[in-house]
Amino acid sequence: QVQLVESGGGLVQPGGSLRLSCAVSGSISDIYTMGWWRQGSGKQRELVARITRSGNTNYADSVKGRFTISRDDTKNMVFLQMNSLKPEDTAVYYCNADLLSQSTLRNYWGQGTQVTVSS
Repeated sequence: QVQLVESGGGLVQPGGSLRLSCAVSGSISDIYTMGWWRQGSGKQRELVARITRSGNTNYADSVKGRFTISRDDTKNMVFLQMNSLKPEDTAVYYCNADLLSQSTLRNYWGQGTQVTVSS
C-alpha cells in the first residue's frame, strides 16, 4: 500500500511563506517525477511545480520566482517552499508522484493540504 501524505498547509498573510512537505511510504522500488498540484475553489486542478529524479524542475508561470520545489530521495520526500504568497495562491495543494511499486509503475496522489492566504 503506497501512501503520499502532505503536511505544512495553513493560514498565512499575503507576503508570507509556507513550506509544504510530502512523505511517500509503502512498498516502493523507485520514485520518478514528483510534483505539486493545486485546486482552488471552483477551479480545475493545475500543476504548480514538478521535479524529475535527476533534479530538473519546471514551474507554473504564476509561481516562478516565488516557489521552489525540492526532493530528498533518502527520505522519499518532496517539498514546496512558497514565498511571497498571494491570495490567489489559496487552494488545496496535492502531492503527486510517479513511482514503481510491486513491479508496477503508477501515478499516485496525496489527500491534499489546505493553503489559505488572507489578511
